[in-house]
Amino acid sequence: MPYLQAPESLGEFLEGEPRYRADQLRDWLYKTPVLRPEAMTNLPGRIRDRLEGRLWPFAVEMEQSGDKGRTRKWLFRAPDGAAIESVLMGYSRRATLCISSQAGCALGCTFCATGQFGFERNLEAGEIVAQVAFAQAYLRQIGMPGVPDHLTNVVFMGMGEPLANYVRVREAIRRMIEFMGLSARALTVSTVGIVPGIRRLADEPWPVYLAISLHAADDDLRSRLVPINRRYPLQELEAAAAEYLVKKRRRLSIEWTMIDGVNDDSDQAGKLAQIALRLRAHVNLIALNPTPLTEDKASTSTAIRAFAGILEGLGVNVTIRDTRGRDIDAACGQLRVTSGKTSLQG
Repeated sequence: MPYLQAPESLGEFLEGEPRYRADQLRDWLYKTPVLRPEAMTNLPGRIRDRLEGRLWPFAVEMEQSGDKGRTRKWLFRAPDGAAIESVLMGYSRRATLCISSQAGCALGCTFCATGQFGFERNLEAGEIVAQVAFAQAYLRQIGMPGVPDHLTNVVFMGMGEPLANYVRVREAIRRMIEFMGLSARALTVSTVGIVPGIRRLADEPWPVYLAISLHAADDDLRSRLVPINRRYPLQELEAAAAEYLVKKRRRLSIEWTMIDGVNDDSDQAGKLAQIALRLRAHVNLIALNPTPLTEDKASTSTAIRAFAGILEGLGVNVTIRDTRGRDIDAACGQLRVTSGKTSLQG
């Protein structure tokens, strides 16, 4: 499976072929990806036949479409049974892909479907970047109504904690930038607060955007919602985020899932505003996508608007994010639940 090899070593996959064939294959994989090997028109039939059934490091197990065709979600299944989810969200001027970095997640955030079903394994760099290539190929060859024919943004906001799979995520970012030609400014890495990973990412050469999945603005509540906060409490997380801001000079964003009666009151809004102002961060508010194993509900639209109003009144830049794909289980981990299994053996 060619995506599981480093782009520089594709000659090993095509052993016995002229060296330029590896360059041609690399272009098909990264620059102009296609859904099927038969579309790789400048490769001889023997190579295309060899790639048949081996192009992607996963199979499409489920595919759903919502929002009048402008949201598409895939559940991919790796040969070992690991589940991989990606969501493609189309807009008039952009196409954003939300990708997974792990199969499952070990961090156990209470409101997240992925965390409720535990951790399977880290995804390989090739499995991460293949999600991007698949979406690029889909946009080019099939398309979405009124949406660009290429990805404009990639966000590590799917299944898993990217900074808990740091080495492979770093390699995937390298391939996206150096071989796919994506701008670092088109990439966002979201973390619930792995402080050492934030500091490592700050030292990388690429100015990718950093999003902090905060969800609570005091340690007591955050430790209940996001257990990793017990290891890296808010003061340490904020210090690492501030260092990232200084080194990268890229605006930070704070992600805040609005949960009815839990983190949507004026007290949390006031505390969040203080953090956001210190970090000069933009706050994104999004209603909770309900998950099967929790009784938590999304905040009402009235509560969300009131929360946003408090933030704005205190000088914080805030956006109430469009809820996409609710009708197709588009929150990370939910499509795997719909499929009725967590692995091929399950």
